[in-house]
Amino acid sequence: MQISPSILSADFARLADEAAAVPNADWLHVDVMDNHFVPNLTLGLPVVEALLKATSTPIDCHLMIEDPDRWAPAYAEAGAGSVTIHAEAAKAPVRTLRQIRALGARAGFALNPATDVTQYEDLLGEIDMLLLMTVEPGFGGQRFLDVVLPKIRRARELVSRHGGQIWIQVDGGVAADTIERCAEAGANVFVAGSAVYGTTDPRAAIDHLRALAESAPRPGGAI
Repeated sequence: MQISPSILSADFARLADEAAAVPNADWLHVDVMDNHFVPNLTLGLPVVEALLKATSTPIDCHLMIEDPDRWAPAYAEAGAGSVTIHAEAAKAPVRTLRQIRALGARAGFALNPATDVTQYEDLLGEIDMLLLMTVEPGFGGQRFLDVVLPKIRRARELVSRHGGQIWIQVDGGVAADTIERCAEAGANVFVAGSAVYGTTDPRAAIDHLRALAESAPRPGGAI
C-alpha cells in the first residue's frame, strides 16, 4: 500500500519544505493542469524540474493536459519516476506509454470517473499503473465519488486476469473515511491531498492512512 501526497494541496510558495514534511511518503504526486483539458491551471515542467532537485522522494506526475503525447516524454526525461497520461486526451497512447517507459519512468494511464475501464483491457501490457479518478479532475478537495468503487473492482479483476504487476491508483477525495473502501475494492496506490497537507502533522497523516489501507480486506489477486 503506497501513499502519494498531492502537492496540489500544499503551499506552492514552500514546495521544498512541503516535500520535506512527508519523508515517509512513497511518492510526491504532482498534478500538471493546463486550463484546457481541465478547468484549472497549476504548474509545469520547470517546477517539476526544480522539485526533483529539492527532494529524494520519487515524483509521480499526473498530466491533466491536452496533447500529452507531445509533453509526457519530457517529464520522464527530466527524472519523474512515474508519468501518467489521460485516456481521454491521448491520441497515440501506446506510442506515448512506450516512450515514457523507454525513458526510465513508470507509465501510468488515467481514466475519468465516467470512462469505462473494460475498453482499455488490451492496453494493460503497456502500462505500469492504472489511475482511476474518484472525483472529476481539475480541483482538489472534492468529495469522493462512491460510484467509482465498482470500477476499481473491475480494474482489479482485469489486472489479475492479465497477470501483470500493475498498480491501481485512486485520486480524489481519498481520506481516512474512504481509503479502506478503495483498498478493499482493489486499489494499492492512494493519492491524498488535503487529507495529508490539510493536517497539522502530514507525516502522521500518511502513517494513519497507510495503516487504514493495510487493515482493509484484500480482494482476490491484489498485489
